[in-house]
Amino acid sequence: MNNGIELSISCNDCVRRGTPDCADCLVSFVLGDVPDELVMTTSDAEVVQLFTSQGMMPRLKFQHREAPES
Repeated sequence: MNNGIELSISCNDCVRRGTPDCADCLVSFVLGDVPDELVMTTSDAEVVQLFTSQGMMPRLKFQHREAPES
C-alpha cells in the first residue's frame, strides 16, 4: 500500500479562511484554531472520508482562491 502524500490543503489558498465556514471545516477540526496546511496520506484520507460520511468529523469546506488575472 502506498502511503505517500495524496492531499495537501493550504488554508492560505482558501476563500473561506477567517469566515464562519473556516471554524466548521475539517482542516480547523484537525489542526485547531489557527490552521495553516493539512497534509494527508492516502490512508489518512480514507479514514477521514469514513468519519465525515458518518457525521463524526466536519466536512472539508476548502474552496480554492482564484489567482488574480495579470
